[in-house]
Amino acid sequence: MTVLRSIALFAAAALFEIGGAWLVWQGVREHKGWAWIGAGVIALGIYGFVATLQDYANFGRILAAYGGVFVAGSLAWGMAVDGYRPDRADVLGALICLAGVGVIMYAPRGH
Repeated sequence: MTVLRSIALFAAAALFEIGGAWLVWQGVREHKGWAWIGAGVIALGIYGFVATLQDYANFGRILAAYGGVFVAGSLAWGMAVDGYRPDRADVLGALICLAGVGVIMYAPRGH
């Protein structure tokens, strides 16, 4: 698997997971109803499937690395959809998480 394909899968997984959670949030917290909640549940299910498409065999490694993508993606979603403006600490934290993704997934290994 190429690094670019792996990154694309992480981005797709983040879109479905963060989008799905946002839809559920809208349905419950913003009182938009069951259709929003249902769409969110479907998106979350798709996220679970997309996450399995990574070629790497270690579930723990993939989900650990994905956690960093989720952190940065959640801040980006908040900016794009909800008008959230991250502060310097948010940005620094997201960059640290993304560096962790790079180390966990793409660092050379001696095996």
